[in-house]
Amino acid sequence: MANRIRDMDRIGSSATLKSCNQYSIWSHVVNVSHKLYDRDMTTDTPESPARGPAEHAVRDQIVSAAHQCFARYGYGKTTVSDLAKEIGFSKAYIYRFFESKQAIGEAICSERLDRLIIGARRAIDEGGSATDRLRRMFKTLTELSVQLFFDDRKIYEIAALSASERWSSTHTYFATLNAMLLEIIKEGRENGEFERKTPIDETCRAIFYTMTPFIDPLYLDRNLDLLPDAQAEVCGLILRSLAP
Repeated sequence: MANRIRDMDRIGSSATLKSCNQYSIWSHVVNVSHKLYDRDMTTDTPESPARGPAEHAVRDQIVSAAHQCFARYGYGKTTVSDLAKEIGFSKAYIYRFFESKQAIGEAICSERLDRLIIGARRAIDEGGSATDRLRRMFKTLTELSVQLFFDDRKIYEIAALSASERWSSTHTYFATLNAMLLEIIKEGRENGEFERKTPIDETCRAIFYTMTPFIDPLYLDRNLDLLPDAQAEVCGLILRSLAP
């Protein structure tokens, strides 16, 4: 009887030890898995390499090729398929960067109109009085627009189409010009060069209307024969109307 009790104690102890060992192993597995989970949750996920610069380079390549095609064949006669062949890309790949031919045209148009803005800004900054700055702005915009007309006629046609259909590139261009004009008129009013009775927004709109035939690509080609005299005379009339 005593031997049986000792045997049962041995078996019980063995079972308990086995159970403890299994529990210990299981606890270790659980602890390790928690540590792995915690590490995954707290470790930053590696970011994918930035594709911005590369994508920007591809966009520039597409715009450059489009500029050549449009300048050679014209915007209306060039298709996205033509551009794809010119660059060596598939048409589907081009659509990854531009949703339409118009979007490509807008990119080219924006780049060209930005040049006019930069030229006008430089002319304004070189001026002295508000009168001088307005005269310089008007003259420079007209000269640069005429230069674009004669030097890059096909691209000028895109700018005219942009103005006709009111693309966003044209909206941005005119909005920037209006802001520059407002800056000059405010300066002239503050230093006593210009009258203050007329609401300033009305004054700016009226001036812009009179400048339009010489700075808007949609109308400029109809007034080329009148330049440069017409632009100078209209600008003189504007300045006299602004006198206090």
